[in-house]
Formats: sequence, C-alpha cells, structure tokens
Amino acid sequence: MKTGNNDGNGLDDDKPQQAGDDCLESLTIKIRPDLYRAFHRCSWIIIHETGRSQLDIMQEMVEDFLIKHGC
Repeated sequence: MKTGNNDGNGLDDDKPQQAGDDCLESLTIKIRPDLYRAFHRCSWIIIHETGRSQLDIMQEMVEDFLIKHGC
C-alpha cells in the first residue's frame, strides 16, 4: 500500500508495506536534534553490522525500554 506520506518516523512510506506491516502501530516521540541524529546513526550501524531490518531494530529498542522500566 502506498500512502505518499512520510511522517518522519524513519520509514519510507512511499515503499510498499512488507507482509505483516498491517498489524504495526506508529510511535511518535519528541526529542532533541542531537538525540535524533544519534538514534539514526546507532540504528544505521546496527542494521548494517547485523543485516537485521529497521523494523526489527525498532521493535527491540522499544522492548528493551519497556523491560528496563518494568512495563
């Protein structure tokens, strides 16, 4: 499905959705510009070093945050 919108979440919404994307929710956070750049730099490194998908990395980061805070 093409939406033609890019809400700044790091995903290219002009690309067709992958199988299983229909059950995903978007999460928007507001952070300082330096944290934004660091997040993208870190996730890019993880993606390229491991070959894992961007969605997989995002899922892991949110799960780690929730576990850390006992949620």
